[in-house]
Amino acid sequence: MRFASLVRRAASAVRDRVGQQGLAAAAKLEKRRDRLGLPGSDPGAEAVVNIAIQWLCAAQNSSKSHDGGVARDYSLINGWSSSYPETTGYIIPSLLANTGDGDPLELRVRARRMLDWLVRIQMPSGAFQAGKIDSTPVKPVTFNTGQIVLGLASGETAFGTYGHALKKASDWLVATQDADGCWRQFATPFAVEGEKTYETHVSWGLLEAERLYPNRGYAEAALKNLRWATGKQRENGWLEDCCLTNPSAPLTHTLGYAVRGLLEGYRFNSDPALALAARRTADALLSKLGNDGFLAGRFNSDWSAATDSACLTGTVQIAHCWLLIFEDTGEPRYLDGARRANAYVRRTVRLDGPEGIRGGVKGSFPIDGDYGPFEYLSWAAKFLIDSVLLEVAVSVENAAP
Repeated sequence: MRFASLVRRAASAVRDRVGQQGLAAAAKLEKRRDRLGLPGSDPGAEAVVNIAIQWLCAAQNSSKSHDGGVARDYSLINGWSSSYPETTGYIIPSLLANTGDGDPLELRVRARRMLDWLVRIQMPSGAFQAGKIDSTPVKPVTFNTGQIVLGLASGETAFGTYGHALKKASDWLVATQDADGCWRQFATPFAVEGEKTYETHVSWGLLEAERLYPNRGYAEAALKNLRWATGKQRENGWLEDCCLTNPSAPLTHTLGYAVRGLLEGYRFNSDPALALAARRTADALLSKLGNDGFLAGRFNSDWSAATDSACLTGTVQIAHCWLLIFEDTGEPRYLDGARRANAYVRRTVRLDGPEGIRGGVKGSFPIDGDYGPFEYLSWAAKFLIDSVLLEVAVSVENAAP
């Protein structure tokens, strides 16, 4: 047994050496930097939000497909990627929420370019494709469509010209839903096969569509899916079938999607069953948060850590959910947990360095970890901005007089 362990360790060391030889110098440097540990200083909410927004602008400018969409990522191996319809969709509300006085970064103009691009690539059915704009196969996908619905809803609210595309996409989601509330027909080809409980985040999109266009079946479909998802939850809060690649050890990223969808359902109709389901998972994750804000990127069904790296996207998504629960309950433990988690991710963000790195949010910490290794992800920046801004707003509201 000991000999087999030594062989595995030796093989792993060889793979690491071979792999590192192929990495760009910047990737090797960042790996060494991260292996020294988390930076000690927190740049602060304002600085990180500002630089992360600038990074998203750079991701739009530098997309390899040059189409108005936002690049999926900046890779230390491959540079900027092509545009990613799914995350471009839900980045739009974040930009529109941060236009500010004078809008020096022209975020409204940028949001319109994103919206117009999404309308151009919408399929005749109303659906949107999986993956990046140049990914193959080109297939209509439930999850991606639901995320773009969030962007179209915010675009219709801001500009009043995206209602047709929004209704087409939402109608397609309603029409393709199974009777029990699950979406099975149009799964992404870029994930493992099977049901996905994190598609509660699709339900949130439909609830936003319902607010603009009531009585078209959007809320009914959304709430049916949320009820289906709660049936996949165990008593300890763990959710079955809640991962892109490994349902037995889901990412905090996809758990964050699932919890947010449940919370948005509760915020829509005040159903206590949805609040309870969201809190079961949120509480289990809160119990695993380190004093320094570290949250393992994957968890087993008994909530033991399934990886030793942090999925930074998932960390800030969960922090955002804790903040929403704090707003509802007033329980300080949720605010404290969110502050620690957000601070952990802020400490990984660099305010200097080359474009692509400056203001970007890594898939994992350390950067060669389990999720998005050696990549700075567009959705990670978006979720960090959202969570930090909500933390600031909640902190102001609850400051001692």
